[in-house]
Amino acid sequence: MLRKISFKVNGRLETIEINVGETLLEVLRNRLGYTGAKKGCGVGECGACTVLIDGTPIDSCIFLAVWADGKSVLTIEGVSEKGELSGVQKAFVDEGAIQCGFCTPGLVLTTTALAAKDKQYTKEEIKRELSGHLCRCTGYQNITKAADKALNHSKKGTCNCHKQTE
Repeated sequence: MLRKISFKVNGRLETIEINVGETLLEVLRNRLGYTGAKKGCGVGECGACTVLIDGTPIDSCIFLAVWADGKSVLTIEGVSEKGELSGVQKAFVDEGAIQCGFCTPGLVLTTTALAAKDKQYTKEEIKRELSGHLCRCTGYQNITKAADKALNHSKKGTCNCHKQTE
């Protein structure tokens, strides 16, 4: 069954006819060309497909595209602004938390959502919030350090990593 949906992706309105069984990941990658979200496990366990919907991290591999109708979606392609890395992205680069890069978009988006809450996080809270992401390259130490730097040690008013999605 086909259905027409409209939603914003990185601030841009997209209207597309989809099969009601298509996942948001399939629509973003295969139909709209946003390839930053990766297909990892396909069952919502690894976080490689994470995007923000109305500011909340979701696993797009198990989120039907029809559910995005009328919503705002932020992908990794929309995090930087005017060619400049966001504060979260800079922290991940600075702390060497990017390794192969497969899991990085999801981790950056989840950290971006946390940053939008404008609060201080303990290391344990950061670990808990990022626990839905699997990284095969690291022991998570640099990832945790990067998130801590972005959330607790940056000037929150000076980077676009703390903006809300439109």
